[in-house]
Amino acid sequence: MSNQLPAADAIPALLEALRTAPTAPDAKAAANSLAQEVKKSGLTLLDDAKIIQTLHAFCTNKKSGYERESGAMGLQALATTLGVSGAPLLVQSLPTLFDLYMDKGDVVREAATAAVRAILKAFPPESLGFILSRLENVLDQTKQWKSKVGILDAIRTLSNQNKELIGEYLGTTLPHIEKAMHDTKAEVSSAAIKCGTALCGTLPNPDLLPHVPALVKCMANPEAVAACIKSLSNTTFVAEVTAPALAVLVPLLMRALNDRSMEVQRRTVIVIDNLVKLVRDPKVAARYLSGLVDGVDKIMKGASFPEVRAFAAAAHATLLKAGASNEAPPPPPRDLATETAECVRQMAPLLPQALFISIGPFRPFHPLFSTSLEFSGELVADLVQNRKYDDTESWKRCVGTSLSPWISIYGGSGVKDDTDLAELVRKHFYALYKAQFAPKSNGTSEEGEILCETLFSLAYGALLLLSHTTLRLIRGRRYGILGPNGCGKSTLLRAIKDGKVENFPPQDVLRAVMVEHALQGEDRSLPIIDFIAADKQLESIPRETIRAQLRDVGFDDQRQSEPVGGLSGGWKMKLELARAMLYKADLLLLDEPTNHWIILDSLTADRHDSGFLDDVTTDIIHYESKKLVYYPGNLSKFVEIHPEAKSYYTLAATSIKFAFPPPGSLMGVRSNTRAILKMTNCTFTYPGRETPSLINVSCALSLSSRVGIVGPNGAGKSTLIKLLTGETSPQEGAVYKHPSLRVGYVSQHTTHHIDRHLEKSAIQYIQWRYQDGHDRELLEKSTRALTDEEKAILDQDFVGKNGEKRKIELIMGRQKLKKSLRYEIKWRGLDHRYNTWLPREELLEKGFTKLVQQFDDLEASREGAGARETSLSAVRKILEDVGLDGDIAQYNEMGGLSGGQKVKVVIAAALWNNPQICVLDEPTNFLDREALGGLAVAIRDWAGAVVIISHNEEFVGALCPEIWNIEAGRMTHKGKAAVVDDAFLDKPGKWSTGLNTPAGGSRGQTPAGSVQGTPAASGDEASKPGSGVVTPSTGVVKKKKKLTRNQLKVQAERRAARKLAWLSFGGPKPEDTDSD
Repeated sequence: MSNQLPAADAIPALLEALRTAPTAPDAKAAANSLAQEVKKSGLTLLDDAKIIQTLHAFCTNKKSGYERESGAMGLQALATTLGVSGAPLLVQSLPTLFDLYMDKGDVVREAATAAVRAILKAFPPESLGFILSRLENVLDQTKQWKSKVGILDAIRTLSNQNKELIGEYLGTTLPHIEKAMHDTKAEVSSAAIKCGTALCGTLPNPDLLPHVPALVKCMANPEAVAACIKSLSNTTFVAEVTAPALAVLVPLLMRALNDRSMEVQRRTVIVIDNLVKLVRDPKVAARYLSGLVDGVDKIMKGASFPEVRAFAAAAHATLLKAGASNEAPPPPPRDLATETAECVRQMAPLLPQALFISIGPFRPFHPLFSTSLEFSGELVADLVQNRKYDDTESWKRCVGTSLSPWISIYGGSGVKDDTDLAELVRKHFYALYKAQFAPKSNGTSEEGEILCETLFSLAYGALLLLSHTTLRLIRGRRYGILGPNGCGKSTLLRAIKDGKVENFPPQDVLRAVMVEHALQGEDRSLPIIDFIAADKQLESIPRETIRAQLRDVGFDDQRQSEPVGGLSGGWKMKLELARAMLYKADLLLLDEPTNHWIILDSLTADRHDSGFLDDVTTDIIHYESKKLVYYPGNLSKFVEIHPEAKSYYTLAATSIKFAFPPPGSLMGVRSNTRAILKMTNCTFTYPGRETPSLINVSCALSLSSRVGIVGPNGAGKSTLIKLLTGETSPQEGAVYKHPSLRVGYVSQHTTHHIDRHLEKSAIQYIQWRYQDGHDRELLEKSTRALTDEEKAILDQDFVGKNGEKRKIELIMGRQKLKKSLRYEIKWRGLDHRYNTWLPREELLEKGFTKLVQQFDDLEASREGAGARETSLSAVRKILEDVGLDGDIAQYNEMGGLSGGQKVKVVIAAALWNNPQICVLDEPTNFLDREALGGLAVAIRDWAGAVVIISHNEEFVGALCPEIWNIEAGRMTHKGKAAVVDDAFLDKPGKWSTGLNTPAGGSRGQTPAGSVQGTPAASGDEASKPGSGVVTPSTGVVKKKKKLTRNQLKVQAERRAARKLAWLSFGGPKPEDTDSD
């Protein structure tokens, strides 16, 4: 067909039939006939036959209610029949329809409401901004209160239908809604409050959702600001604060900053300080937060209370740190009109030429087509702005469906359908986007092709990591990234991988693949070869090619058939590398690659290993004052320029100091060489494997042990640690642990500890882990979980000496009994007064080993952690002691922390309950050189035992005189060995009084004794009859007067009553003292 305009002969009769329809069904039939004629003959009839003009005349005829109803029905039929293509042409009818909301006739109001709904429904979701702007204009211009209520209800409906999209427009829409809240008509104010509540209810921040009613109340009533600020100041914010949340909060905060009350000002600056720390996008900060700087600065300088000035100074520093400024010009607003015009200009040559009088000077063949084209151009501008080049359905709705009626009727012969048109336009704009990143020559033949050269900024939380710096990568070069922990090295690599670096080439132009310390396998039981072949991105790769690539990184045919879950950390890293190489990456991003092996050729690596950086890299990228600075050459060349960078070669802790809490004392252990943890002839085989990982291994640890465990990948080092710490159980042999021993364990993969808590902050994680006064991870160890056989033993009758049969319910306490321990047993179905004390040996003999071990672990953890306060300040202090920034610990979710920061969190959590042994599995994986030096010094000065697995020979050699070498599942000892003696074979009366030092006085540190005894007073030696107390001033041992039998009975009853009250009602654990 051609662009010859259709005849309008039939239209007057159809309009007349609609005007004179005697009943509503007749009017509806006439309206549908009119809409079908327009759809068949062409959209130009709406203007040429004056259809819209005539329907508007019907709607405004004050003399005939029938005509007004018919006019609304006609517009409804057009919207329903024409759909997306008719929506931009009918939007001009909204003011007329909203005016009909004031009509006295119910049928007219109902017809107008139905027409408005039909028009709004015709718009695609991508046009939400387009329709909101039109509704806001009508809301501001209309004077009719029912019309305002109708518009507010329409906006509320749109927000409920587009909850994920509406947040982008809150900043422009909410001011109009807030203005309506102050309308003199109560109905308008009520509708505005409902609309505002619906809009604020779409906020993606869960911390703010409980405060939505208060926030809306503040908009309607400024007097409620103080109460809302008080509520916000009592909230702990942990979720990221994005633009929609700031669009709601900033007007409230600006109003609160101008409040005269000093208390409101104090709370406001505290809220600002807490919130801004969670704003991660510097562009969002510059756009929304800059308006707060002046208000905070005024309070910082002029508040009468020093405390308020101090809080304001902290908030002011946080604002500037996040990217807000009162001096820099605000970021320019988006020029949507210019973007739309450019998109229309690009789309015109792709459309049939019959639709244009000329393209040179742009002249569409009809005004209505120009309106439709501009509407599509605005939607395309949004798609381009958000880089939605892969969302083909959105392009089809915005381009194909919108323009297809014009093309099919007026476009001429050989015109493609709407899907082909949308795909043609999408590919055109995608090609324009990719053309921006086409590789370009560097101008010299020495360096080669420039892969990317872009100016960008990078932020995490309130930390601006990089500010307006350049990322410049050249093909064939190998870059090493240097910088301290937390500066943003891993964040930069992830941003490159996820395409979040501004103007970085898309994946199909420059394929970037990141290799990390996390195996993203959904089914870890698959054999290695099947695991790689199951990757959807490698479906087209032949299986033999995958097998050859695995061989190249060390996987022989036998190992390729083993399950993924049985791989050690080093082999998992090799597997990730093999998969990345099969992706045929242009840019290989290696985050801490060389913990176990020599890396193949790469382009960009974040690494703290100085030897690797010397051997492999051709360039160094260094973090300096929030900039990326480039240095040609390896690390040695870099150190020649910056001598202070020698910390990358040494363990000197120049600026980072770690502080470990002193270890707790162990009852009955006076010698530092007595074994407190040992394995005897243990053999362990992973499920699904035939070859044992450990074979007949025996070893022991004492309080003075400093052990380094070394060996090749997969030899069984981590398996040995898991057996020692109780993570797994051996199939053969036994593991002995002192009943009061506490072991702090830091796994090779930090996600082992925190993978279920990534939504928590570091402080919240430690508070959760120790909130009950003991380590909750103890209850999750497989060695302490009761098997079905052991549960069956609990159901068996326990026959006492007198033949009475009872069943054990639980163990409630323990105390020393000569050379061993005895336990207080609560019997099933009996009251506490019938509890019985049974020796440890008798319980073990009758098969209650797991039950005893469970209580021993719980009691040992209580002794270490029960007296520690899990307040925010206390937990923050210990995290700062291991080098983690306090603000990051308090406000940032652990899922966003770098590898080094996660290691610090796990170290702090492991040391919280004052363990006597600290086990570190590959602690050097993620720590930079300075943090590694701080850790080494802290370990050197610590008074407890240490076990370290590491391939860093420098680190192990500096700290561990004793080496356990594991190869092919067998262990050989080098250096001194612990004296393997039982801790309870000592002479009577030689129990520890808390004065001995586990690691001797040479390290200058005294262990922290248990402040609170166990429920059965196991640790309070001075309270026992006949025991001695050393007087600090004289050193003379004074004998305590022996208690009579009646006194002992009264003492036991008094302590039992205290313990029963504690078990029944909770609260702080009472001390076993006779001071009362």
